[in-house]
Amino acid sequence: MARYPAGSRAGRRARNRMYTILVVIIIGIVFAYFYYPFGKDEAETGDGGLPLNANTDSNVPVISNTNVNEPPVARIEPRQILQREPNLTQIPPGPDVEPNPEAAKLIKEAETLLSTTPAKIIEARDKLNIALRMPMSFEQRKFVKSKLSQLSEQWLFGRTVFPDDTLCETYRVKPLEMLSIIGERYNVPYEALMMVNRIKDPRSLQAGQNIKVINGPFHAKVYRSTFTMDIYLQNTFVRSFVVGLGLPGQETPTGVWRVAADGKLEQPPWYDEVNNRTYFPEDPDYPLGSRWIGLEGMDGDAKGREGFAIHGTKEPNQLGTQGSRGCIRLENGDAILVYNLLFPVKSLVYVTD
Repeated sequence: MARYPAGSRAGRRARNRMYTILVVIIIGIVFAYFYYPFGKDEAETGDGGLPLNANTDSNVPVISNTNVNEPPVARIEPRQILQREPNLTQIPPGPDVEPNPEAAKLIKEAETLLSTTPAKIIEARDKLNIALRMPMSFEQRKFVKSKLSQLSEQWLFGRTVFPDDTLCETYRVKPLEMLSIIGERYNVPYEALMMVNRIKDPRSLQAGQNIKVINGPFHAKVYRSTFTMDIYLQNTFVRSFVVGLGLPGQETPTGVWRVAADGKLEQPPWYDEVNNRTYFPEDPDYPLGSRWIGLEGMDGDAKGREGFAIHGTKEPNQLGTQGSRGCIRLENGDAILVYNLLFPVKSLVYVTD
């Protein structure tokens, strides 16, 4: 049998070892390329020292019993919207005075604008909102608020964006954008955008889609003497609600509050210190209703106060009365709407007599 020289076998073994080493080196280079990208720092971070693609939006409330799995995207810098400091404290609560001729003139002008074809919704809204800041009779104030509430169904809660409206605009969705991030840029909850655009599932949002956005934030003003809560978009009146307030000796503190950063919750468990009991949503006597909006005291008697909130109720018969331990109660449907409008930290709640 013929035999290969020993030298040839040794050469083949050497070449095989060299090929093996080259294969190992190539595999190592490929592995390093995919798992340790060259030219980047080990931790590329944005605000707060977290990765840029981390979901750091602590202001978007968790929706109970709902699985919303939106794809992670890069955090977008908040949109710079010119906002005036809200001057809701200058709006009178509605004293019963003689009819105001100047307010009557604005009301008449607004009605004329609404009678044209097409109706001039935004101009009429703005004139009525100016009139609302004037001293006027109870009937005048009642009419103005009623008319503004009706108009809000069109310019705010409808899908139409009216020309020359500085409070609403059309927005084209960018690739991979989440509705929650868009809402954060405009200082409104994503639930508000879902509501005005008739979006049932935020995951259905598509790049290139035009949606209506709202230039927030919304604010609220609560009048203890009339048990009412007025909602404003910036300084424009939107709607009124009947509320329940604190019992005598446990009155709802006056002053300025803001919605707490992590204060928006859907039917959270609640511990009652008086009865030493924890209530859960499934309990038949669960007292918090549909929503909880935690508040932080910022000024006046409210300053430094905690544990107060706007929430729903299981006792709607107590709305319009002093029946709570200091919280602001709403009918459950109204609580959901207010929850959908107020934005953590940015939305203020004024409580006055």
